[in-house]
Amino acid sequence: MATVTLVGNLKLYTGGVVDLEVDAENIRQLFAKLGEQFPELKPHLNDTCAVAIDGEIFQETLIAKIKPDSSVQLLPAIPGG
Repeated sequence: MATVTLVGNLKLYTGGVVDLEVDAENIRQLFAKLGEQFPELKPHLNDTCAVAIDGEIFQETLIAKIKPDSSVQLLPAIPGG
């Protein structure tokens, strides 16, 4: 299972949980599983959420592959322009 770390204010929607393990093959599956586990987090998991997989940042992609031993960090969208 991949190790997932929630960065920034995302922990506000998980009851303070910031580190967990999730079995997912891509970002779309990861978001779906996290949304099921933490319904308040679900609206914040979308294509504007930045995702780093093993140190590489992905934006606007839901099909980025996740390996079972990957380290994934989710960063909330930053408003503004």
